[in-house]
Amino acid sequence: MSGDPVWCPRVPVGALLRHDRTRGADVLLLPERVVVLHGSGRAVLDLCDGHRGVEEIAGLLAPDDGPEGRVRREVTSFLHRLRTEGALR
Repeated sequence: MSGDPVWCPRVPVGALLRHDRTRGADVLLLPERVVVLHGSGRAVLDLCDGHRGVEEIAGLLAPDDGPEGRVRREVTSFLHRLRTEGALR
């Protein structure tokens, strides 16, 4: 999947991003599944509109991170993991 330079992630239709007061965390609600988001997970998913590529999303979150920066690697890994799990399209 790392060979997907034009992948523009998006949250699937029918999934919801919400704050769960019981858990005290943001969650991605999918049919029959809940993904609890930690750290900046919600901020990353808020940018997944199907129009921005992974590189653009990482750049918006950390414009001074550089082409091989830590934030870029973490955002890329997070998005690809969610894609593999079927939580992103």
